[in-house]
Amino acid sequence: MKMVAPWTRFYSNSCCLCCHVRTGTILLGVWYLIINAVVLLILLSALADPDQYHFSSSELGGDFEFMDDANMCIAIAISLLMILICAMATYGAYKQRAAWIIPFFCYQIFDFALNTLVAITVLVYPNSIQEYIRQLPPNFPYRDDVMSVNPTCLVLIILLFISIILTFKGYLISCVWNCYRYINGRNSSDVLVYVTSNDTTVAGACSPSCWGG
Repeated sequence: MKMVAPWTRFYSNSCCLCCHVRTGTILLGVWYLIINAVVLLILLSALADPDQYHFSSSELGGDFEFMDDANMCIAIAISLLMILICAMATYGAYKQRAAWIIPFFCYQIFDFALNTLVAITVLVYPNSIQEYIRQLPPNFPYRDDVMSVNPTCLVLIILLFISIILTFKGYLISCVWNCYRYINGRNSSDVLVYVTSNDTTVAGACSPSCWGG
């Protein structure tokens, strides 16, 4: 009779491309780590050369700055924090330390909640999309094409796009959560096996002395 481990009864240990959830979490952590590292490099280059992200009125129809120094420093701090969280998740999945995965999982929940609020905002205030597009510079790419689309169709397209993103993010959340439960359950099982083996050894050692008494 095939024995089933207790940590595999109520959730799946496989994810996309039939790889293990632990492998998937490692790949996901590395991917987020690369993205945030690239963002950090862009922010540092923008901080070192602010003129690179300053556009003239002829380019955008008005004087516009990408980001001031204060916001740039905040963005750099957030990028550094994200790199730390992603590195912790990758290390925790690789070394099978469940606690190290929790910060990354919390970030995923927070990101999912923000995207859900965006979807609700679009659904409740559909006219906000048109107002936002009107505020864009006149020569913004595809601005006129988007403005010509029927407002109802535009809202449906955006909601469909956000729904696909939410579905994908929800799948990634389940992958990381299953990895956490797998590692946590595996570590608990290893502790129980060690204690049982230790008790058996002690009992065997005590038996001769008991007989001699």
